[in-house]
Amino acid sequence: METTRLATPSVAAPPLAAAAAPDLAAVKARQQAAWASGDYAVVGTTLQIVGESLCEALDLRSGQSVLDVAAGNGNATLAAARRWCEVTSTDYVPMLLDKGRARVDAEGLLVTFQTADAEALPFEDDRFDAVVSTFGVMFTPDQERAAAEMLRVLRPGGKVGMANWTPDGFIGQLFRTIGGHVPPAPGLRSPALWGTLQRLEQLFPGCRSLTAEPRSFAFRYRSPEHWLSVFRTWYGPVLKAFAALPEAQQAALEHDLLALLDRFDTAGDGTIVVPSEYLEIVVVKA
Repeated sequence: METTRLATPSVAAPPLAAAAAPDLAAVKARQQAAWASGDYAVVGTTLQIVGESLCEALDLRSGQSVLDVAAGNGNATLAAARRWCEVTSTDYVPMLLDKGRARVDAEGLLVTFQTADAEALPFEDDRFDAVVSTFGVMFTPDQERAAAEMLRVLRPGGKVGMANWTPDGFIGQLFRTIGGHVPPAPGLRSPALWGTLQRLEQLFPGCRSLTAEPRSFAFRYRSPEHWLSVFRTWYGPVLKAFAALPEAQQAALEHDLLALLDRFDTAGDGTIVVPSEYLEIVVVKA
């Protein structure tokens, strides 16, 4: 496999053997409930530029068949459909697909929507020209299975395109901060490992090529308190973290999140501009 090594984070992936075997089915059920809570689309729509950038990195052509996995409210879906691709948009939260469908209808685009689990995609082998995911598949409990499914449904010579948060970027640190208050299941791999070249090489072995380019997305909100209000109300993982804690511990989590925002904020004018690093990934199947 030809690998392009760019300026990616230096966090090493752990050995493949985990010290403890988590109940992945139970973890998935909790994750599904978390993403179904609140309304991810409130946050998701602000990330549209990431889907556009990813589709450009993939050099998508009109008429190509594209599968968006863990599509959420459809950022990569819309970007591919705007390029006249034949798009199938999937997620395991039907409400999020409904949000994507409304956006597609508003633009008069043609997209097929289907409820699907990223770890068990209901499509035949070698079906799609491209498989994409923006900040979606990286949250699957069984990382190896999810990566294998993306490759399975991709035709030889086709491309996997992903946007994944890095461990050291703002969202990676957000989940680390939450984990300090609401610990994840023992033995569960961090989703942010999908934002490291080392882990990607483990997940996509034997491919023709793999490139990973660091990018940055800036969260722009009225104030730190505004960001906290939006994420606490609408972003499932943050909403569920606060709900899992008694009031005194909620205050401690709020304090730590505001401190994290202050550390990353570059605005300097009372609003907040918080750059968050992610990897833009293109994998070419052999």
